[in-house]
Amino acid sequence: MLKEYDKIKLCTGEIARIVEVLEQDKMYIGEIIRADKRVDIDHIPFKDIASVFVEIERPVAKTIV
Repeated sequence: MLKEYDKIKLCTGEIARIVEVLEQDKMYIGEIIRADKRVDIDHIPFKDIASVFVEIERPVAKTIV
């Protein structure tokens, strides 16, 4: 299940961020980073989404002084 602000990869290889869920598992609006680095806001059908990025938290090593 995708939600707003999820980072996704499209079948074209472009990266996008979901801005609005129009209909779950059918249609979204997203900010798409194009190959020439410009950002477009466009409709993204679910069938055009290849994967979703998963954020992982990693602790920062603390140096004792």
